[in-house]
Amino acid sequence: MKTMPRHSTFVTRSVRARTALRLLVASAACFAPAAHASFLSGEALDTAANVLSWVVLFLVPIVGITVFWVVHVMPEKIAHKRHHPQTKAIQTLCLLSLVFGGLLWPIAWLWAYTKPVAHKLAYGTDKGDDFFHEADAKARAGTLVEAELAHVKQELDAMKARGALPAQFTRLHEDLAALKPAPPLGAADGDDIPVLEPTVPAAAALGTGRRGA
Repeated sequence: MKTMPRHSTFVTRSVRARTALRLLVASAACFAPAAHASFLSGEALDTAANVLSWVVLFLVPIVGITVFWVVHVMPEKIAHKRHHPQTKAIQTLCLLSLVFGGLLWPIAWLWAYTKPVAHKLAYGTDKGDDFFHEADAKARAGTLVEAELAHVKQELDAMKARGALPAQFTRLHEDLAALKPAPPLGAADGDDIPVLEPTVPAAAALGTGRRGA
């Protein structure tokens, strides 16, 4: 009795498998539900298209411009938070970057994070005027703790040593020299908290000097 070659048996099985697969696909196609291009039709579809077009025309540009503005003022916010002495210049660079399509924005970002070494060599401090105004307000409120008081004194002493101490901070330097730090958190109630006398603050003195000028 002759036996069929293995190759012929394999070919026969492959043909049968392909035939069965084709029948299965054809059956699934016959019983598949009808496809719909959209769940809307007629006037509802036209209304949805009109609403979507208005959103694309007006809402998307407004959101885009807002995000563009928020991102562009971030270097200014960072510089203000870090008490950068050149915050005004960084702010101007951010505004110029808006005109030039954002080309200057990376420079403003790097500038906001750069330590102003040259400014410190020239004036003895790498802090802006707002840093000292905040310290003055904390000192008058009695919330200037020891570490902050020592830091502010160090900055003012360095400025005075270089002869770069502005007149608006001369009184602040004298007051802080005689001021004791506020007690740490958790101090007993009724403890005396040393504060500066309610004299004219440095910020008000600055405003008076500018009006006189």
